[in-house]
This record gives sequence, structure tokens and C-alpha cells, in this order.
Amino acid sequence: MLKTMHVILAYATVVGFILRAFWSLSANEASRALVKTKAARILPHIIDTALLAIGVALAVMTQLSLVEGWLAAKLAGLAAYIGFGVLTLRGRSTALKSVGLFGALLSVGYVFAVAFTRQVVPW
Repeated sequence: MLKTMHVILAYATVVGFILRAFWSLSANEASRALVKTKAARILPHIIDTALLAIGVALAVMTQLSLVEGWLAAKLAGLAAYIGFGVLTLRGRSTALKSVGLFGALLSVGYVFAVAFTRQVVPW
């Protein structure tokens, strides 16, 4: 059940990020304003905190450690995803935001591939 919740939250956080990125990149001022709403600022933190907590619980329950190469790779991909996500949502120009979005999607794709294959190099 925890693994299912972890997967659902992982998809939810990516869908939420894509939606916020779309709003941030929109030419429409009303859409860009949606990124600054209370729900758009708070809900991702709730989802991400639950995602991380369940991930830690799963690692503890299955006795995984960072010595597991794929788990360390997944965390490194997560760090890249967060960094690119910040660039996407806070970048000053459309070009920077676009680079951030591209990097974030590549990073999260890598994290998902590593999670499914449990291989550092999943391709």
C-alpha cells in the first residue's frame, strides 16, 4: 500500500509541476497569476513531503541504504529535478524557464526509469 501511495504521489507531483510550469510560461497574465495562488504554493509542498516521507519509510522497511547505487542515483536525479524546477518557476526569462522545464522533465524521467529498473543506468 505504501508503494502504491508513493507512485501515486510521484505522478501527482509531476502533473502539478507541469501545470505550474504551463502557467508560469503562459503569455496570459491571469494564468501566470495562478502560480502565485495559495493552493499552488502550498499543495506541492504537502504532496512532496508525503512523497519523501513514504519513500523514507519504504527504504527503512526494505532495509535499503544509499549504498544501493540506484537509490543514490534516484536521489541525485531528485536533486536535479528540484533545481530545474526552481529555475522553471522562478526564472526571469522565458528562455531560462524553458531550459528549466526541459531539464526538470529529463531529470524526473531519469528518476522514474531508475525507480522502475533499479539500475543507475536504466537504458
